[in-house]
Amino acid sequence: MARLVDQDFWRGRSVLVTGHTGFKGAWLSLWLQSMGAHVTGFADEVPTRPSLFELARVGERIADLRGDVRDRSAVLDAVAGHAPEVVIHMAAQPFVRRSFLDPHTTYETNVMGTVNLLEAVRATPSVRVVVNVTSDKCYDNREHRRPFVEADPKGGHDPYSNSKGCAELVADAYLRSFFCEHADGPRLGSVRAGNVIGGGDWGEERLIPDIMRGALDGAPIAVRNPEAVRPWQHVLNPLSGYLRLAQALHDEPALQGGWNFGPALDDAQPVRVIADRLTELWPGDLDWKLAPGPHPHEAHFLALDSSKAREQLGWAPTWNLDDALAAIVQWYAALRDAQDMQAVTLEQIEGFAAGG
Repeated sequence: MARLVDQDFWRGRSVLVTGHTGFKGAWLSLWLQSMGAHVTGFADEVPTRPSLFELARVGERIADLRGDVRDRSAVLDAVAGHAPEVVIHMAAQPFVRRSFLDPHTTYETNVMGTVNLLEAVRATPSVRVVVNVTSDKCYDNREHRRPFVEADPKGGHDPYSNSKGCAELVADAYLRSFFCEHADGPRLGSVRAGNVIGGGDWGEERLIPDIMRGALDGAPIAVRNPEAVRPWQHVLNPLSGYLRLAQALHDEPALQGGWNFGPALDDAQPVRVIADRLTELWPGDLDWKLAPGPHPHEAHFLALDSSKAREQLGWAPTWNLDDALAAIVQWYAALRDAQDMQAVTLEQIEGFAAGG
């Protein structure tokens, strides 16, 4: 089968990535640049310390713009000023628990930030493709214990999840109202991925970063909701889907709309299983304990049905859960050993791409 991601398509192409300083955005920006794309990143600030963006020196390899996605003028200046052909919108407030503390900023960033981005795209004739990145949590989860399909209702119990459902509704409205009218206008795809994991994630109150902080710093590892089932996948798996979709949308406007990029159903595992496997794989003594409650509401079961992407795009995960966990341990062990993390990250991207 042909490779999912066509390097020739991306070579020399102008791409704007919002949220490029975040975990997923940094991986994506490095991958695009390594294929020869001209990458411009737009983000407010580096969201964590440490961060993949800084450890892998991503800013050395791309145009690094700073601004707030909530600032309509700043977003317009970034898009219109750099005239990209492809826009991948990742900028967000990405933390569930933070959304309980500051719901206003969460909605303003995740909903109005999406509106600002799509308005800027409408005003920029160079843009051919837009990929709007939301979350598997955008669905109205009634705990039916079946994987979500793209047509399922959007919603969300907590402010973060609900804001992502709202962002999906915004994207759908813009698609129906503006982008479908013009054959030569931008093509819009909105993508939802499962729980992405990988090296360089330092997000707050997230399982992999919490465990790796314990491995590197000796911090206590406290795990909440160990029986909650999540669709775990290495970050490069959904990113390959986003890139594959962008390639297809460039020539096929009929592919506009929503897309799930999730792991194989066997890789939807309880939190406890991931914690156990990582502590076993780490080259040193490591253990975890149950975090004391109570905890804010989180869905117990969450999984995605990616049949549409498999059937219409030929996409499938390249790395399974075991591959992902091995790559994670290798990445953080390299950090512990003071290796060049840009080189380590690019090596993992190269290995993934060779298999996809």
